Amino acid sequence: MAETINGLYKAEVIHRRGPWRNFEAVEYATLEWVDWFNHRRLLEPIGNIPPAEAEEQYYAAADIIDMAA
Repeated sequence: MAETINGLYKAEVIHRRGPWRNFEAVEYATLEWVDWFNHRRLLEPIGNIPPAEAEEQYYAAADIIDMAA
């Protein structure tokens, strides 16, 4: 799974948007891509909603039981 995400990242950010001026430019582009990947990318298998929204809905609907230590 990690190899797939790394491949997407390299194809969509590193190779497409380069050459890079400096490390900070790469870092900022990476932060933008991760934000898009987690908060704005729509996934058909979960109802065409972003992963972060699906996670929020899951935990809102789940019965969370506090466990005693």
